[in-house]
Amino acid sequence: MPTPSRESLLEEHHPEAVRKRLATPVKASTLPDAVLGGIDGCVTTFAVVSGAFGAGFSPQVALVLGFANLLADGFSMAFSNYEAGQAQLAQITSTERIERQHIDLVPEGEREEIRQLFHAKGFEGELLEHVVDTLCSEPDRWVATMLQEEHGLSSAGLSPLRSALVTFVAFLVVGTLPLLPYTLTGLETTSQFLASLGLAGIVFLAIGMLKSAVYGLPAWRSGFRTFLMGTAAAGLAYSTGYFAQWLLP
Repeated sequence: MPTPSRESLLEEHHPEAVRKRLATPVKASTLPDAVLGGIDGCVTTFAVVSGAFGAGFSPQVALVLGFANLLADGFSMAFSNYEAGQAQLAQITSTERIERQHIDLVPEGEREEIRQLFHAKGFEGELLEHVVDTLCSEPDRWVATMLQEEHGLSSAGLSPLRSALVTFVAFLVVGTLPLLPYTLTGLETTSQFLASLGLAGIVFLAIGMLKSAVYGLPAWRSGFRTFLMGTAAAGLAYSTGYFAQWLLP
């Protein structure tokens, strides 16, 4: 990630630019959901392909199992991500309700919590009391401060439905790639598997490197780590299929 110039940073931090940026509603990044869905889609689908190849199943069986797993596991993962987001929202709502009750019943105790929280940040004396009075003068601001500072909770930009949809789409799109060689009936089974292996390896590297590029981290290190993880999962699946064929009559 290129280092921004001082001129561009000064322009971004002009008071008017800052005002507009802070006034824009916060949206949580969907990149983690896309990375999670993409990696899991490729891993689980290629694991099915590897297991089928190791067990000696026909390409048609591998294709059917792969697409069935793609849809079922993709839906399950997206729904789990949605439920996790809903649980987070429920936790925030419950904590907010408790904080409002505490403010109604023991307002001085809650003011003391605000006082100690901001004293720990370096505020002292009259400035500290002014901060406490300002934050506690409006109930919604008071509660929002307690949620953020005491409990580390925030619903800003949180959208369970958006996270679920991004996860599902990434799972389907990326998870389909290892299955593409099995749609080419002119290839031998071994060639289909090797082509699927090559596509999966490229996907693992690409996802890891893309993630690193977005966050300004070493690209090859992250790409290689993701590649190793996917390879290990595929190896386990292949071994399971191979030994299952050997053990079962």
